[in-house]
Amino acid sequence: MHLTRLAVAAVVLPLLYLSVVKLPPAFFFALVAVVSVLAQAEFYSMYRVRGLMKISGLVAGFAILCAMYFSKDAYPDVIVAAFLIISGLRLAGTPDPLSSLRDISPVLIALLYIPCSLGFQLLLRSNGPGWILFLFGCVWASDSLAYYAGKTLGKKKLYSEVSPNKTVAGAFGSLAGGALSGWLLGVVCVPQMGAVKAIASGFVIGMITIAGDLVESMFKRDAGVKDSGGIIPGHGGILDKIDGALFAGPVLYWTSRAFGLIS
Repeated sequence: MHLTRLAVAAVVLPLLYLSVVKLPPAFFFALVAVVSVLAQAEFYSMYRVRGLMKISGLVAGFAILCAMYFSKDAYPDVIVAAFLIISGLRLAGTPDPLSSLRDISPVLIALLYIPCSLGFQLLLRSNGPGWILFLFGCVWASDSLAYYAGKTLGKKKLYSEVSPNKTVAGAFGSLAGGALSGWLLGVVCVPQMGAVKAIASGFVIGMITIAGDLVESMFKRDAGVKDSGGIIPGHGGILDKIDGALFAGPVLYWTSRAFGLIS
């Protein structure tokens, strides 16, 4: 299993680096769009969203990403339009009003959870490729150090009701991995951050990555599944792999704007 994880990482990481650094921004947009559609489809499968509701959710998710890539001003309008259309489809498609909220909720939650969150990576990329490398480097370091710290030192459970494998030691490993990688990657990828802001940003990413992981575990337990999917050998589904980055992307964007580092 460990070798499989490393083999997949050896394929995915160069692809990410190529799409971020060597290719025009449109290629990164295409990569984010593909990942978003696949992750949304996994979420809909978890909650048994099918038919026209599923298709409308996927189309709305792509429209949200397009709005964030081409025009940030249109982003709120697209979200509201998605709500109106999806609610209208439920109204027209099923005369029985019972369970209407239950039918609509997973469709809309998936929009906020996946494409809306991933869209902040497009905003980060518009300020330079270094921001994406910083984001994923910190998330990867946080996840890795959390894994090894939990395996070697973990005894006390962090939140066993949601994720029985998460430990307090792993949480501290995530914080340490985020702070250390933030300091190192800040020098290489976004030197304008400075050491203090880079360490602070990495620490926050390490913290929010834990929250992202736990939230996805919460959804999976609610849906009664172990993994969101099986598309990536040794890693589960797409959603399993990007859960930390879904939360870390918006938070990095907000903190960096607060620091006056990006627009």
